[in-house]
Amino acid sequence: MSTNGTWDEAFDFVIVGSGGGSMCAALAAKQLGKRALIVEKQPLIGGSTGFSGGVWWVPNNPVMKRAGVADSAERARQYLDAAVTYQGPGTSPARRDAFLRNGPRMVEFLEGQGMKFVYADGWSDYYDELPGGEPRGRSLLAELFDTRELGEWESKLSRYKGFSLPLPTDQFPSLMLAKRTWGGKKTALSMVGRMLKAKLTGRRLAGAGAAIQGRMLQIALREQLTIWTDSALAQFVLDGDRVVGVAVQRDGRLVRVQARDGVLMNVGGFSRSAAMRQRFQPQPNSATWTNANPGDTGEAIEWAMALGAAVDCMDEAWWVVTSLAPDGQPPKPGGYAADGTPLPFMHHLDLSLPYSMMVDQLGERFCDEAGAYMEIGQRMYQRQRETGKAVPSWVIMDSRQRAYYPWGTAQPGQVPEEWLKSGYMVKAESIDELVKKTGIDGAGLARTLERFNGFCRSGVDSDFGRGSRAFDRCHGDPTVTPNPNLGAIEKAPFYAVRMYPGDVGTAGGVVTDEHARVLREDGSVIHGLYATGNCTASVVGRCYPGAGASIGASFTFGYIAAHHALGAPLQ
Repeated sequence: MSTNGTWDEAFDFVIVGSGGGSMCAALAAKQLGKRALIVEKQPLIGGSTGFSGGVWWVPNNPVMKRAGVADSAERARQYLDAAVTYQGPGTSPARRDAFLRNGPRMVEFLEGQGMKFVYADGWSDYYDELPGGEPRGRSLLAELFDTRELGEWESKLSRYKGFSLPLPTDQFPSLMLAKRTWGGKKTALSMVGRMLKAKLTGRRLAGAGAAIQGRMLQIALREQLTIWTDSALAQFVLDGDRVVGVAVQRDGRLVRVQARDGVLMNVGGFSRSAAMRQRFQPQPNSATWTNANPGDTGEAIEWAMALGAAVDCMDEAWWVVTSLAPDGQPPKPGGYAADGTPLPFMHHLDLSLPYSMMVDQLGERFCDEAGAYMEIGQRMYQRQRETGKAVPSWVIMDSRQRAYYPWGTAQPGQVPEEWLKSGYMVKAESIDELVKKTGIDGAGLARTLERFNGFCRSGVDSDFGRGSRAFDRCHGDPTVTPNPNLGAIEKAPFYAVRMYPGDVGTAGGVVTDEHARVLREDGSVIHGLYATGNCTASVVGRCYPGAGASIGASFTFGYIAAHHALGAPLQ
């Protein structure tokens, strides 16, 4: 749409979407003396960040330094270059430098605004063995947040619909060991005490992404930022080839909003668009496998492409494998919210624990099950391309896995009868019986089991290095030796579950420069249009270097975009 010179509303900076970088960018705009508008098509505020585990990955941040962890931009760049080997326009040297230079500034800025960060000490970088890797981690959390503090806005907070526990995200691995370690028992008792206290006081404590976005929304309301919900972007408004505003569908009419200094896209990806997944993503895949924000429908990316925006990594996602029943749906009980919303189980922590392994339909392993979840999804698709036998794959476990650890929503010792009846979980008294029930190649599985169980006895996974990284071990069971991530599969009954390449959002989108400006295929700038978050080709490319890498980048480039658009570019 071209401008005709008439506007219904006017702001200095218009931010489309309310995810990780949006309120940060709007707060930066206010500090610069400018008026920003946040436009959100959903009725809820917080976007994908509200649905997330609630972690920022910000190298060289001041919070980790106060905890006594030495870091530097140079050391972080060494790690980023070693881990992020993909050379694409989103991972350019200039963008890497901008991220590393301005991430710590963003954290300092938000601390000054009232954000309460917590250092996730011990949540290692995902490839900590690489040069510059940090085994204590570079990730930050938000303090648990009492959502009552939002008042009438509490009901507008975007959050994951699954079970919610008043527990910092980095303590979940310990909680999963409640039957195994004193540390796990202490974590569980502490959580129960917190829940009882909250019940007595009426507090409604939220962790994970709701803690981040709850606190961000509270700060935004205190600063009287303008936020529109139920307001969907309809078009970008142009003056020549410059984006000068947006048209928004709001209250049943089209509202034209001038953006004097620029428009920032922070609209998430396209995990919920079956058409875009079919066009861009590896196959097979399905929008029913995702746990992404419901607003991840991708139309804003398509409209930016119509303006000439370049895109990259559109075939990537933040993969987190999921398990499904034979009908391709989440299992009952556990796989659905109270309102019936499907919530596919996300398997990262439980895959890290002993007495289980993942194999394809040929019975062969293809990844470090305790490793970085994005890489596990990539390896599943790579194996699918090679053999056509990896989607679905199978997790094979023995009776100790079910006795000692949670799986999905089932607590240790639980095997819901409904799971067995539906075929979601297959149970057998022998490996031969398991082979007959699943169709896995028996000879292949027998060879893999013999080799895998040998690794468990020696403590060394010679094939994929399971348990060789600090990241793997911090999610293992320290009572199992010699490797906390490896336990032999040999005690009946045995179980098998189908595994699929689920995701928590797509990881490709429009190409931006170090100032977060959207670029065309020829490298020229679409003036007036900025982007951050999952709608962009990520600065970490096809790798997830540490917990919260997507959220850390979203906040950082939102912060950068606001300063550049409003005439105060960061060095």
